[in-house]
Order: sequence, then C-alpha cells, then structure tokens
Amino acid sequence: MSRPLVAAIHPASLRANLAIARDRAPAGRVWAVVKANAYGHGLERAMRAFAEADGLALIEPDAAVRLRELGWSKRILLLEGFFDQQDLEAAGRHRIEVAVHCNEQIDMLRRVRALPPVDVHLKMNSGMNRLGFLPEHYADAWQRLRALDGVGSITLMTHFANADDPDNPGVPFSVQRDRFLAATAGLPGERSMANSAATLLHADALGDWIRPGIMLYGGTPCLRTAAEFGLQAGMTLRSAVIGVQQIPAAAAVGYGSRFIADAPMRVGVVACGYADGYPRHAPDGTPVIVDGVRTRVVGRVSMDMITVDLTRVPGAGIGSAVELWGRNLPIDEVAAAAGTIGYELMCAVAPRVRVIEE
Repeated sequence: MSRPLVAAIHPASLRANLAIARDRAPAGRVWAVVKANAYGHGLERAMRAFAEADGLALIEPDAAVRLRELGWSKRILLLEGFFDQQDLEAAGRHRIEVAVHCNEQIDMLRRVRALPPVDVHLKMNSGMNRLGFLPEHYADAWQRLRALDGVGSITLMTHFANADDPDNPGVPFSVQRDRFLAATAGLPGERSMANSAATLLHADALGDWIRPGIMLYGGTPCLRTAAEFGLQAGMTLRSAVIGVQQIPAAAAVGYGSRFIADAPMRVGVVACGYADGYPRHAPDGTPVIVDGVRTRVVGRVSMDMITVDLTRVPGAGIGSAVELWGRNLPIDEVAAAAGTIGYELMCAVAPRVRVIEE
C-alpha cells in the first residue's frame, strides 16, 4: 500500500520544452541544465528526455561522472568548475568540461600533469558579482589559460542577473550584455550567455550556446506565464483527500488557528505537507485543485498534511483527487502565492515522495 502523494514526471513535456528552447536559438546549440537532480525531476529521467540536447550542464562533479556511467556520450559542463585536484582529474578522465572563474582554478590547471586537455568555459563577472573575472581582467585570464598545455578549447561565458527584468536599476541587462561583448571583442572562442530568461526574451543575447534551465521543466523565469511561451509542466504533484471535517462558523483550522471560518464549511485534509516539499509558508488562499475544481488552502501547512476548502467542491470526500501543482495548476502560480519561485518547489520535493513517469 502507498500513500497517495505522487510526483508524476512528464518526459514528453520535457522534450517539448527543449524543442522550444532550440527554436528560440536556431543558429546556436543547447546546454540543457540538469543541476539539482534535474530540478527535482531526476537526473536519469532528464538525461533520457534531453537526448536531443547538444550537452548537459550541472554543478555536481559526482553527478557529471554519473551521467557518463549512465551512457551520456555528448558534452558535459560543470557550471561552477572544479573544487579540488580530484575533481579536475576526474573531469579529464571523463571528458567533462569545466567553468573557470578564479585565479586559483587557473593555478590548479597549471600544476596538473599528464591530464588530457580539458575544455574550459572562462566565466566573466559582468555585473552579477558572484563568480567570474571582471571585464578588465578577462583577457589576461584568457591568455594565461591559452598558455597551458592542459587546456583545450576556451568558451567565453557570462551569466545575467536580470534577463527577466531588463530595466532593473541594479544592473540592467543591456549593461551586462554590452560589458561582455566589449571585453570579449577580438578573443577567439564561442560565446555562452543566455539562461532561460535571455533565451525567451532577448534574441540579441543568444550567442553560440544557450543554457536553459527552468524553462525546460515548464517553469517561467519572468512575469509572463509559462503557457504564453508554450511551455508544459514537467512535473505534476498530486495526492488525495484523506479526511473531511464539517466545521461551524468561527471554528479554527490547523496549528496556530491561523484560519478562522466565517461560515460553516467543509474542510478536506490532503496527504501532503512540508516534509514532502510543500512550502510551509503557503498562506491561506494558495490555490489547489480538488476533483478538477480550483479551491484554496486554509490553515497552516503541517509536516504531513494540508487542509483545503471544499465549499466549492460539495461532492468531494475521502479519495478525491488533488493537484498541488502541475498540468492544470501552474507551479509558478503556487510559488507566487507562497512568496517563492517555482525553482524552489521543484527542487524541494522530498525523497519520501513516490515518483513515477507518465
């Protein structure tokens, strides 16, 4: 017997989303980003679904090696590069490409001996101020890498902070783009700039490689909905009603008595809670679908259960189908109600949740 909570992964939707990414950059190639266990969808499932990608990109060295063990023969990129000598040696053995974002990594490449040349992606800090060389130091870093026997090709890479919000005054998208293009002018090598937001919104910043992430899984990185771009949900989190309470007006529901009924109502108890990855901070009113009808969360999310309003679903009872997010309820909508982003919900699905493909 199984608890009714299931995360259903939709490989056909993942493939369709990859096709949309490729259509957005017909002259370029695609790194399908599969970090964080493919945004919670499963590394092996994503590898199969993204078979038509030109390469897979992630940050976990052990997962990169695992992709080779699973049979992936195309390119693999470590987006944060290598963390120690062991990682670097494994990258060489398994033909894994690495980001290089600091002098320490260049020094490590210089010290290594008898390693097959490693293809590197030299990262520029064009304004996000996380990883990478500042524009004024970028050409020097390129020259130092080019002089090393252990380095193969050098791809020129940056990452946008606000491709989804191009007029953000902190660092406007166009400023980052122009800094990158100016600092790389005259340097040989392919360009890699566009994340999901840039892929969907900025045809002038696609470069030679795009690096879509969230869009491949059916989430949107901007204010427009995923459906507007034709993206399909890669995951449906669904469960069932396991209990029903009929409560009078002024009765409270859940821990802390946060929700107080303003009229008599039926409350459904759903097998899903924060220990399963559902956001504990989801407020009253967060959307949920019961027997195909949109309704709302009422009361604080518990470790193993949430409570929902059945007023609009009078026929619902124990066993009624519940969709927490997915094909009929966009994950970004649930995330917005909970004050977070769809990325977090995807990645937070707990190991105890049964996963299937359909």
